[in-house]
Amino acid sequence: MFNKLVPLSHYLVNTSAATNIIAHHAGQTYSAKQFADAVKFWVNKLQAHPTQRYALYTEDTYPFAVLLFALLHAGKEIWIPGNNRPGTAQQLPKDCQLLGDWDAGKPIDYYLQTTDCSSLSLAPLNAFEPQLVIFTSGSTGQPKPIPKCLNQFQLEVDTLEMLWGAQLGNAQALATVSHQHIYGLLFRVLWPLSAGRCFHSQTAINPEILINTAGSTPAYWIASPAHLKRLDQHSPWPGIAGLKAIFSSGGALPEQAAKQIATASGQAVIEIYGSSETGGIAWRRQEKAWTLFSGMRLAFDKGCWWLHSPYLEIPPSPPFTKGGEVEIQPTSTQQDETTARSLLQSLNEHKKSPPFVKWGLGGDFQLNDQLTVLDDGRFLLHGRSDRIVKIEEKRLSLTELEQRLLVLPWIDEAHALVIAKSRDLVAVTIVLNQPGTEQLASQGRKPVIKQLRKALEPWFEAVVLPRKWLFVNTMPLTPQGKIDQRLLISLMDVDNRKLPQALKLIITADDIKLELKVPEDLIYFPNHFASYPLLPGVVQLAWAEHFGKLFFAINRPFSHMEVVKFIKIIQPGNELMLTLNWKANTGKLYFNFSSTQGPHSSGRMVYEGNK
Repeated sequence: MFNKLVPLSHYLVNTSAATNIIAHHAGQTYSAKQFADAVKFWVNKLQAHPTQRYALYTEDTYPFAVLLFALLHAGKEIWIPGNNRPGTAQQLPKDCQLLGDWDAGKPIDYYLQTTDCSSLSLAPLNAFEPQLVIFTSGSTGQPKPIPKCLNQFQLEVDTLEMLWGAQLGNAQALATVSHQHIYGLLFRVLWPLSAGRCFHSQTAINPEILINTAGSTPAYWIASPAHLKRLDQHSPWPGIAGLKAIFSSGGALPEQAAKQIATASGQAVIEIYGSSETGGIAWRRQEKAWTLFSGMRLAFDKGCWWLHSPYLEIPPSPPFTKGGEVEIQPTSTQQDETTARSLLQSLNEHKKSPPFVKWGLGGDFQLNDQLTVLDDGRFLLHGRSDRIVKIEEKRLSLTELEQRLLVLPWIDEAHALVIAKSRDLVAVTIVLNQPGTEQLASQGRKPVIKQLRKALEPWFEAVVLPRKWLFVNTMPLTPQGKIDQRLLISLMDVDNRKLPQALKLIITADDIKLELKVPEDLIYFPNHFASYPLLPGVVQLAWAEHFGKLFFAINRPFSHMEVVKFIKIIQPGNELMLTLNWKANTGKLYFNFSSTQGPHSSGRMVYEGNK
């Protein structure tokens, strides 16, 4: 409970709960003492290294927690990227040392201790030192680094525990979202540690696995809207009904999905609204309006909304100190600030820290969301204001475009984005429902797209209508449960002189299937051959590797080919199905090109460093 929270800055200084089980990882349980010993081992190791800046990425949460606290106690700066893709590593600062699961060919042993460091004494952390750098979710495809200090997370943990600590009790934390984002970091790592709850290290890939993992043990689910809206009549509803709580963040949960969950399980999903920059802002439970967290205030000034949050530093010119046009705040703000002041004094009892006015009262941040504030202080969200784009000098709301598509009878999900070219264009990814899938199969791609464009014409000028369309069986997601913008742009923003056009994407648990169209004006055709153009085998191999690295974390050098077969020729205008399967344990990428004519080519690409 709230009054029993261990400050994160003092977590490894307090040894009163050394025997408590804090994590389940790789089939084993780990106590607070084992955690502390592992952290001390890594503190010794890291302090002996002159590098000051580290990029931390791990697939599982327990190793992440060990290395996170080791880096903190070693006085290092920690960058927490959203993934371990090669492109992400290239965007990090040049002096940033990669730590964790960056190379599948070189696994790191987090647990082997060659020396006994249990006697090492760790001092309390400076909770106000900005040692952590997290990232925005990259709504424009370009993640933005956000410096954070431990105290900002602590204040948020305190708020979460005050609201839902009693409801959770001693329940264990299970998740279908990654800890590499602020939501997962808070809910999977920092909150459980501070509150003394056990967390499960592995991310569940679906609710069935999550419920099986929980068994008869009290547990709660850390989810995203993408996971929750996929629940259907075959989902493990009895197990879901037995959870202590379901949390969701990363976007608004559709009302229909919330109602389905409530009807089938009796669970009212707790939604969290916030951002990487601000942390949590508000919450709601099966209702349209959002309730601000304690200490939060909203003000409307010069055409935009500002948030005042205790989790933020004070900026140069907040509207709250110069008089905004409208100001909304909880009635208990003064009481909340008194509570926060008392808490900070307790946290800082044994160390020096900046004055309360800087960190307790917080700072301001300009929101990119459109809001309507209600009379009772709650508010409604109407989408992000920064999704207003210009196409050929014509303004377009991508949110509105998606909403117009979603009212059509064939569509379950729609996501619009802009592909930046010499002439910007709109691209849309569509998840068809069963009737829509049947229409696509019977009518073909072009007639279906023509009908979709016609349905949009009453609302939008022709110049802003989507020019690229991709049909998928499910929206591709990042580990944080957000739509994978990078992947969608990579599929649709291609040079069709060298790469095929992606028509359809099917993601399954076993493989990736890409429906492709071979452009008729590929640069490879004139030389192979002018009178009878054929797609060269080496180009087919290049395409297989290109798409393989797009979908899978293949960070190893290429070694050689195995069992390559070229069966049927591929010509201009052919439509192909490329099936890809990556076996990380053997370092092999399996590929197969096929069409209605049968198989065209297949084989295996072998990469170095396989286990």
